[in-house]
Amino acid sequence: MTDAPGARGTARPATHHPHSAPSGTLTVLTGATVVLPTETVTNGRVVINGTRIAATAPENAQVIDVTGHYVIPGFVDLHNHGGGGASFTSGSAEDILKGIHTHRLHGTTTLVASTVTGDMDFLSRRAGLLSELAEQGEIAGVHFEGPFISPCRKGAHAEGLLRDPHPADVRKLIDAARGQAKMVTLATELPGGLDSVRLLAEQGVIAAIGHTDATYEQTIEAIDAGATVATHLFNAMPPLGHRSPGPITALLEDDRITVELINDGTHLHPAALRLAFHHAGADRVAFITDAMDAAGFGDGRYWLGPLEVEVADGVARLVEDGTIAGSTLTLDRAFKRAVTVDGLSVEDAVTALSANPARLLGMADTIGSLEPGKFADLVLLDSAYDLKGVMRRGEWVIGPQLH
Repeated sequence: MTDAPGARGTARPATHHPHSAPSGTLTVLTGATVVLPTETVTNGRVVINGTRIAATAPENAQVIDVTGHYVIPGFVDLHNHGGGGASFTSGSAEDILKGIHTHRLHGTTTLVASTVTGDMDFLSRRAGLLSELAEQGEIAGVHFEGPFISPCRKGAHAEGLLRDPHPADVRKLIDAARGQAKMVTLATELPGGLDSVRLLAEQGVIAAIGHTDATYEQTIEAIDAGATVATHLFNAMPPLGHRSPGPITALLEDDRITVELINDGTHLHPAALRLAFHHAGADRVAFITDAMDAAGFGDGRYWLGPLEVEVADGVARLVEDGTIAGSTLTLDRAFKRAVTVDGLSVEDAVTALSANPARLLGMADTIGSLEPGKFADLVLLDSAYDLKGVMRRGEWVIGPQLH
């Protein structure tokens, strides 16, 4: 969530393993524990034919024995502001591609590029650039986080650039994205909020409740109007109270809402994450990164518009007041933490990292699970849940690291 100009981090470029297997159009991964939508198969196999997963293996296929490893679907990130030293809000097309590749190296085969609060003309121009990359298939679309958020819960957004969510302004950004707008985060209690939710629902764009100071009752109104996502639940919203249950309770108890969670150990206590899973269930949780430029790049000083950010020990905070300013998370780390720290099953973690966000994006017919006919987007993990390979559209981003 930072602006790339002026970023001063220490680059840590990821490299391919010297023994990576070559890319091939006909590949069979054998001996793995394969996580499928309805079952987990031990000693299973995944067949890749071109860019897709196939049901049967041709005789001339390359066979790779990945015994002792998991094969799971590629991760899908609904909410990502950058990485590799690059900002999706302010970087050039080349910078943005660098950020996308950084996250692919960590297993995210599909991501939505998120912007941060700016003036309307600037955001419209950014939407135009990002929509070109979406049309090229590099990203899955655009998420506008701000400027339609509450100054009471602004987090690391520039207060002077915030505005009420009037439908005409919301429509301006949607139009600028040329059909590639996927989500808009709104403080729906602000003037125009409910009408904007209805507009987004009519246009097939996800209306996400976030950076909000809404009451329980106001949140229910927004859900009834068509909101379907909670932007990073718990963060940038009133805490749960026993007399004023607030938005968290409304968002957790309504089956129409999918809740985003940032599982980096900084944004959420493990007990809060377990609470969300207990009440919402695995089918209503989507892990996100909310990553900023320093993800996959390093500690240092960065800029978030006019706001300076210090990243130390992988945690990004505003210099002026210590407010958390996005994350440096990658989804491979979120997966491992979910299983080893939070106590989730591998299957529930896969649902939250792949299947649910794919469904929300309307892309479940092509991504989000390992089924014949879908894109060959997959992640290879060892028995300790460390990443050992990434494939996107049938091509290795990182070939199998088996030794």
